[in-house]
Amino acid sequence: MQLRTDRTFNGEVEPLQSIRAAGLVALLSILASASGAEGNAITLPLNDASSVRPRNVTVEAVRYAGSNALEVRLTGPYRGPDMDTFAFVPGLDFHDGTIEVDVAGSLLPNAPSGARGFVGVAFRINENDGNFFCEGLYVRPTNSRSEDQIRRNRSTQYFSYPGYNFERLRREAPGQYESYADLVPGEWTHLRVEVSGANAQLYVGAAEQPVLIVHDLKRGSDVHGTVGLFVDNGTDGHFRNLSIRPTMTYGRTKPAP
Repeated sequence: MQLRTDRTFNGEVEPLQSIRAAGLVALLSILASASGAEGNAITLPLNDASSVRPRNVTVEAVRYAGSNALEVRLTGPYRGPDMDTFAFVPGLDFHDGTIEVDVAGSLLPNAPSGARGFVGVAFRINENDGNFFCEGLYVRPTNSRSEDQIRRNRSTQYFSYPGYNFERLRREAPGQYESYADLVPGEWTHLRVEVSGANAQLYVGAAEQPVLIVHDLKRGSDVHGTVGLFVDNGTDGHFRNLSIRPTMTYGRTKPAP
């Protein structure tokens, strides 16, 4: 399979199974276009839309806030929050490790009243018979400096698709899967996600401590998959400088337990 070279995609995507069948070719293409790769780490500047595949989003290479970036926006009928709405790296098998990316989330002019500039990272993305599955961590930039303290407390969010959107998690475990972080809509913010087994931690900006800790990733500790750039309803999302560093054990990628 050849990666498309046009710079704008619609929300349709080939099944991930076919991508995996050509995974070696795709991954070599990514590595060839990556800058600063060390060992088994992958670093993508995100200046070319062909480096990712869209899933219910559009992707365009743009110039944003002084940097080359990928602009990612939701497309198609809105189906609800925290779904498979991301642009993913093809041919990647990620289990445990570190994901870093710069994001900027703001509201589109036609954003609904409940939009918050949702932007973040989906990981362990995989597919079965055309259905996608993932874990995700994202931020709500417009909540961070709200005068409403409850909204401030919901500046970050974990979700797992399908089945565990923010509404269910908030209902079943209030406050456990969301937290405060200082954010400014539309400004570049560095995100770091540390994944290990059933655990994930989200770091925002230069913080040395995580702003959100999840000890029970809903899809379990054994799942593998790729990594994606996540947005949700009403978001004008921008991404740059994606780095993926799988955990290594004795010089080899750590296997599933």
